[in-house]
Amino acid sequence: MNRDDLALWALRLRVMLGKELRQLLRDRVLLAFIVYAFSVDIFLAASGVSLQLNRAATVVQDFDHSTASRELSSRFVPPYFRVDGQISHDSEAQARLDDGRAMLALTIPPGFQADLQRGQPTAVQLQVDATNSVLGFLASSYASLITSRFGLEQAASALGASGAALPVIDNQVRVWFNPNQLDSWFMGITELLNIVTVFSILLPAAAMVREKERGTVEQLLVSPLSPFQIVFPKVLAMTLVIVLGSALALFGVLQLGFAVPVRGSAVLFLLLTALYVFTTAGLGLAAATLARNLAQVGMLSILILAPMIFLSGAWTPPEAMPAWLRALTYLSPMHYYIDAAFGVLLKGQGALELWRSLLGMTLIGVTVFVWGLRRVRMG
Repeated sequence: MNRDDLALWALRLRVMLGKELRQLLRDRVLLAFIVYAFSVDIFLAASGVSLQLNRAATVVQDFDHSTASRELSSRFVPPYFRVDGQISHDSEAQARLDDGRAMLALTIPPGFQADLQRGQPTAVQLQVDATNSVLGFLASSYASLITSRFGLEQAASALGASGAALPVIDNQVRVWFNPNQLDSWFMGITELLNIVTVFSILLPAAAMVREKERGTVEQLLVSPLSPFQIVFPKVLAMTLVIVLGSALALFGVLQLGFAVPVRGSAVLFLLLTALYVFTTAGLGLAAATLARNLAQVGMLSILILAPMIFLSGAWTPPEAMPAWLRALTYLSPMHYYIDAAFGVLLKGQGALELWRSLLGMTLIGVTVFVWGLRRVRMG
């Protein structure tokens, strides 16, 4: 390619890029949706969704009415639990669990304190509403920790020894990267990555389908422009919009509203986002060749997005998946993007430490983009 051809190619790219940006700015509904998704939606996800146990409603059925039983029930306190009163019948406990008025029902048997004083084993019953499996697991885990600690203290008291005189294991836990275990950090960043994924597929597909709806796609195909010169400006324009939206969400919502740290390079994160948009844009272009209007593009995008999100590891760790499903996660570009994004934002990793994710996204991106470009040429 000589200098004149290169100049002509650059001119066509600049003109087509300006065309795509002007078309997007004229679509006020889509533009408003983009602004909402990168601001209000992420704010709601970071502030309104919690995976922590918080003041779980607990009822106590105390058949012993002793000092030991009152001491045990008094340990179910905020922030994890709250005691909503005493009950006297099993049917009442079942009714409260069934209608959602209580999450836990603690039953202490008669003779509880007497058994402890004689050094005999005793048991308490805890019924947990595990409709929400995550909160149910946390509730049962915290309750087990409370009862086991109470049992150790009672055993030490019965032996007449102080806790320091008994052999114990000193369990010191250090939480890295999110020391306060704030849900807003995880939920906010995860929602940002989900929004980037949605628009990476939806916007390039919508740009191509609009050409069909307006009847201009035939004019573009018979013009001197190559399929790459038609498609690439669309992807580039949508990449610029998504990167700007990501910067708004990161600095204007997550950092300003929730103090989410950026321990690595913000520029590297935005470059990773641009690479990821290019990686997934080919899927949107392929969907556009099958759709006739924006409604069909939306439905096809859901079919593409659902397996990508489920295989990304955002909600279910790959280690918890079956072996055959875990192998499929390496085909999801979102899997690499999530690892890289959390690595930059929370761990402070650099490009050299993220080379596997960069390589995975690049290989998938080139393959998918070429496939989408071939679909456009054939369509």
